[in-house]
Amino acid sequence: MPRSPLPLNALRAFEAAARHLSFTRAAIELCVTQAAVSHQVKLLEERLGAPLFMRVPRGLRMTAEGEALLPAVTESFDRMADLLERFDGGYIREVLNLGAVGTFAVGWLLPRLPHLRELHPHIEVRLSTNNNRVDIASEGLDYAIRFGNGAWHDTLAERLFEAPLSVLCLPQIAETLRGPQDLFSHTLLRSYRADEWSGWFEAAGLGVGPALTRAMMFDSSLAMMEAALQGVGIALAPPLMFERLLSSGLMVQPFDIYVSRGSYWLTRLKSRTETPAMAQFRNWLVETLRHTRMNSKTTSTGSGSA
Repeated sequence: MPRSPLPLNALRAFEAAARHLSFTRAAIELCVTQAAVSHQVKLLEERLGAPLFMRVPRGLRMTAEGEALLPAVTESFDRMADLLERFDGGYIREVLNLGAVGTFAVGWLLPRLPHLRELHPHIEVRLSTNNNRVDIASEGLDYAIRFGNGAWHDTLAERLFEAPLSVLCLPQIAETLRGPQDLFSHTLLRSYRADEWSGWFEAAGLGVGPALTRAMMFDSSLAMMEAALQGVGIALAPPLMFERLLSSGLMVQPFDIYVSRGSYWLTRLKSRTETPAMAQFRNWLVETLRHTRMNSKTTSTGSGSA
């Protein structure tokens, strides 16, 4: 015959008594009488067929059986409490640990997170930003959004979109630029990828251009754009990620010339099983990108026919 389940009241009484090593203090915590706690522990001992406590002059001492049982009981109650706390509005709140390149997080993701929250209020996004150097395993990430060619060891990568680079600068600086060759009289700002400016100069028909003697390097496009905003120099960055600065007129794109050095990718470890929250986030991301592309094509078609 199957054994009957252990009574929760008895387990709770045992756990409290084991923490306090006192039936009296356990009773105060549980808002019951000392006799009730003692009775519940006795029921549990009879159910297990083993004593869990020994009475000593200053209270209680656990037996070897009690010490073996306590960690499992404590962990079980902690897990139940954690699960109950995750209920929110009729749903179980799920945590999604997401890492993202800072440029993508600020320029694309953050403005759209309210929409994700509206559709999936039970998903708690914990976002950490980086400069494209990330260790998914050691940082405990479910997903990481990276920039590159999609080839990362032991990683599944889904391409999101390309974000080509172009020249971005203050309007007053743009007024001094009659052609791409005029850039050489200014301080040029670049990321740690040394080939970006040379690639842009080739796309502009200037070959690889002269050596960049007046250049400053940054480990993030966000820091580079802040320097450009302060008039330090001219940046080479993805306009798609800085649409708000461009639409406000704080920054301008003086040349319709681009160079591509990679795409943004949604990545996760091959060994990571996709949770419901991960699947919902991924589906939302893909669908949002699809609508963005459709709206972009509609706008382009409308502009061309006007």
